[in-house]
Amino acid sequence: MTFNQNFVDILFPALREITENGRFADRVIENVLRTYKRWSDEERSFFAETTYEIVRHWRLLWAMLGRETAVYDERTLWKLLAAYLVLKGEKLSRRPEFKEVNLETMHRKLDAAMEKRSIRESIPEWLDEVAESELGEKRWEPVLHALNEQPHVVLRANLLKTTKEKLQKELLKEEIRTVPVKLASDALVLPERANVFRTTAFKNGLFEVQDAGSQTIAPFLKVEPGMRVVDACAGSGGKTLHLAALMQNKGRIIAMDTFERKLEDLRKRASRAGADIIETRAITSTKAIKRLSGQADRLLLDVPCSGLGVLKRNPDTKWKLQPEDINKVRKIQAEILASYPNMVKPGGLMVYATCSVLPSESEEQVRNFLKNNSSNWEMLEEKRLWPDTDGFDGFYMALLKRKA
Repeated sequence: MTFNQNFVDILFPALREITENGRFADRVIENVLRTYKRWSDEERSFFAETTYEIVRHWRLLWAMLGRETAVYDERTLWKLLAAYLVLKGEKLSRRPEFKEVNLETMHRKLDAAMEKRSIRESIPEWLDEVAESELGEKRWEPVLHALNEQPHVVLRANLLKTTKEKLQKELLKEEIRTVPVKLASDALVLPERANVFRTTAFKNGLFEVQDAGSQTIAPFLKVEPGMRVVDACAGSGGKTLHLAALMQNKGRIIAMDTFERKLEDLRKRASRAGADIIETRAITSTKAIKRLSGQADRLLLDVPCSGLGVLKRNPDTKWKLQPEDINKVRKIQAEILASYPNMVKPGGLMVYATCSVLPSESEEQVRNFLKNNSSNWEMLEEKRLWPDTDGFDGFYMALLKRKA
């Protein structure tokens, strides 16, 4: 596809909403696609991918224009679009808006920008420094580079209604090809992107869209049918639904979150998936946690975090984060670990998980928890998934057992 004036008239306001007004990219894109319902699947995909890619390489693109900060007049934004096409290795069309673009100067500035990691990989200076200080340059560089890759579209077969093999066949009927993923037993990845939400298979609840790395967390909790399980930071419930499938829809799952609107999304998804063992509870005070003291066989704490492990999927996160946000989530994580584990009964298991690559949000939080609770808790296992070596989103998970 090529850019035309109508498309650009829609793209530029969307970019401004994301980068200047701080709106979440997925919400902005969703609103645009909802407005232009008559767009073909190709047009919808082109708009979404272009928006994400420009946001992903935002700092580098402006560096190619010789600017450190964004300028939102239309003339300059067309130059930004030209920089994006140059970065992708595409030729500029003969559109009049590109006449002012000096390709020689732009390539020279691109070469200069590639010399500095934070500009090359398009990340705020402070965030680059924080991650390097925690991971070291040798580990951070390949991770950061991988986080700028386009994410895979990964599905999780809903075992309450189908199998991975049957799902593959159903999707092939709708001309969507998938291949298995070694990292997660129920995962299928799309070699070519497609709008899976329009398929009959999705409408019938045969799968959920869920990263392969994310799909390793629910099995890590070692749930069994008939158990009483609490997912205390459930959000919209991707992992909650996975737990229900692993439990064969037998037992009880209490899905909790501080945001009622997320739980509403979970209830809709659970209905489509046929998962009827899930009860949702909004956390409006500490009483909601205290009422479940000592009652859970299993507890999942997929805690709020910086989201630095899922920048592939949410590239706008790096432009929204501020240094104080990192400190804030660390404090919230510590507070959750100070009270939520009391829901686990003696002999029960708990998983602490983050989608962050920072040890200060992950390994160090667990170490501090075990240091303060050594008589009651022990570490059984921990796992790291890295975007560069595992090929999907970055996650940390620790499996702990309550001794008494």
